[in-house]
Amino acid sequence: MAKNSGISLPVVKRLPRYYSNLEELKREGVLRISSSELAGRMKLTASQIRQDLNHFGGFGQQGYGYNVSDLYNEIGHILGVEQRLKVILIGVGNIGKAIATQVNFSKRGCELIGLFDIDNKLVGQDIAGMKVCDMTELSYFCKTHKPEIAILCIPKSQAYGVAERLIGAGVTSFWNFSHFDLNVHFDGIIVENVHLGDSLMTLKYRTNNKL
Repeated sequence: MAKNSGISLPVVKRLPRYYSNLEELKREGVLRISSSELAGRMKLTASQIRQDLNHFGGFGQQGYGYNVSDLYNEIGHILGVEQRLKVILIGVGNIGKAIATQVNFSKRGCELIGLFDIDNKLVGQDIAGMKVCDMTELSYFCKTHKPEIAILCIPKSQAYGVAERLIGAGVTSFWNFSHFDLNVHFDGIIVENVHLGDSLMTLKYRTNNKL
């Protein structure tokens, strides 16, 4: 997908859902599926699915539906899962360690290549098959290995300074768990924010109001 392709962010955010649902359908041995059947599975409308997929070429055949395996591969290609973007993770406390050890990066087109922390008790530990590096090594590491994405699992108070260093080292994409709004302070970067507390409060509101 080209950078200026005009595809809306909500459509992009639905692509991984298509990908995971098609993966499940493949495991179940389903060979083809109609837009209405896929819509029922994903709680979307058939029209929405057709509109989303038409942004990338459509892929379906009238009267036949979608070939599950082909569509799975096509969406994987759109998402770039065959590529290997290099990723570093900053902050290997509870959340950072869980991400490093539990997320299947290769399945999602990424390669975790470095872990960093300022805590001397964590530096040098082996996590996810690699040694945790001291933050003093960050700039040299980025210059040498040129990671494209940084995962921030650090306190909000540290986020600005760490992001500034990373951007200066050429990193411009962030998976941000820090609760610090990077977009407000830095131009030209790509950020996917994850606010666990906000998500919980949203769930609480929906539970209270039966939404």
